[in-house]
Amino acid sequence: MRRATSKALEASSRINVTLPIAARLNRLPITRIHRTIVIIAGIGTFFDLFDIFLAGVLATVLTEHFHLSRVSLPAVIGSSFLGMFLGALCLGRFADWVGRRTAFLVNLGIYSLFTLLGGLSTSAAMLVVTRFVAGIGIGAEPPLVDAYLSEFLPPKHRGRFIAIAYTIGFLGVPAVGFLARVLVPVHVLGLDGWRWLFVAGSVGGGIVWFLRNQLPESPRWLESVGRLPEAEAITTQLEAEAVRFGTLSEPSSNERPAPGSASFAVLFSREYRGRTAVLWVFQIFQTVGYYGFGTLVPLVLASKGFSVVTSLTYTSVVFIGYPIGSALSWLVVERIDRRWQIVGSAFLMSVCGLALGTAAVPAAIIASGLVYTIVSNIFSNAFHIFQAEIFPTFIRATATGTAYGLSRLSSAAMPFVLLPVLQQWGAAWMFAAVATAMSIVMVDIGLFAPSTTGRPLEQVARSL
Repeated sequence: MRRATSKALEASSRINVTLPIAARLNRLPITRIHRTIVIIAGIGTFFDLFDIFLAGVLATVLTEHFHLSRVSLPAVIGSSFLGMFLGALCLGRFADWVGRRTAFLVNLGIYSLFTLLGGLSTSAAMLVVTRFVAGIGIGAEPPLVDAYLSEFLPPKHRGRFIAIAYTIGFLGVPAVGFLARVLVPVHVLGLDGWRWLFVAGSVGGGIVWFLRNQLPESPRWLESVGRLPEAEAITTQLEAEAVRFGTLSEPSSNERPAPGSASFAVLFSREYRGRTAVLWVFQIFQTVGYYGFGTLVPLVLASKGFSVVTSLTYTSVVFIGYPIGSALSWLVVERIDRRWQIVGSAFLMSVCGLALGTAAVPAAIIASGLVYTIVSNIFSNAFHIFQAEIFPTFIRATATGTAYGLSRLSSAAMPFVLLPVLQQWGAAWMFAAVATAMSIVMVDIGLFAPSTTGRPLEQVARSL
């Protein structure tokens, strides 16, 4: 007991509470608390991605079950993305008002309830409505995770540990593929197998809700809204753990966060309108390449003459590339500037998409699809880290949520654009459209985005 008390006193004597909150967070090593936060955030992202890819995986199944026409199929696929637009827009703003942790609990509660109801749908109309409302809950998840983790993690480790969280999350993509392959052909307890996929997502979201109820609030956000004693308490807890198991380095920067209040108008102010424009253009077009592949690949395979079961088998194999690509990003995320990770991977996605569009034999289809998913998740991790780094704390969740919401709106429109191209001209022309969108992304980020890798958030926000 005396030894423990002595260590605690020694730890507290080495903590300088006169430093700004940001400086104290930036100098920390990775602690047990950091790792716990990353894992819980990753598990939540698992069910976010599970849900996002669910509609695409089940597109051919739902078409047969509800006798969907070419007109109604895009509505089913696009309804959840439309809900995601509204959720990212509103709940991102909500997170800047009431906190990241509270917003996490609200978004997961909405998702879990309406995903369960979606699994009980008796008509296409009910499915569209429940997918839309569930999308409101799930749409806020990625921008909230990006904002929350970026505010907790020190600059030298920020990219790698956010990538770790997303690698956990991307396991949800092959999970939905393989689970669909097993459940779709069968009935369980009198229910169609596809309905159990919705139940799995709902139950998983409920479990994550209870885990996230234990998370601390972001100290940066608490400081930004004047709740300094709470911010101090959480930061001191992190520092005490760091001192017990290692050392605290001297702060590299004593910059304080940019002052301001959360408002959409701030995004268009002289200070931030350039970054807002870059991020908005990026999000509108990147989703064509990223989700255009992930949500439509089963239909691409069907257009090539493969059966529902065969297309689900190929899709589940190809989706293994999502966590593989995310894990591979750990090797480069702190070594190569985020801008060039985004540009380089966007180029490779274009090349692999065109290869998949023209492929005719199973080996070529699987190989090109697998490489596409691997590269696209190096791309995805880089942009998720990047988008939360370029705005100050007081507006971070609003900025990332609004931009990400535009990507969901683009995703909602995407089936109405890409599906007619696929159905009328074929997969090669569809992926040519995808390559065009990714070219716009490359120009936007390569020429106009700021450098963020390894830099404190406050320093990035001020380097306008």
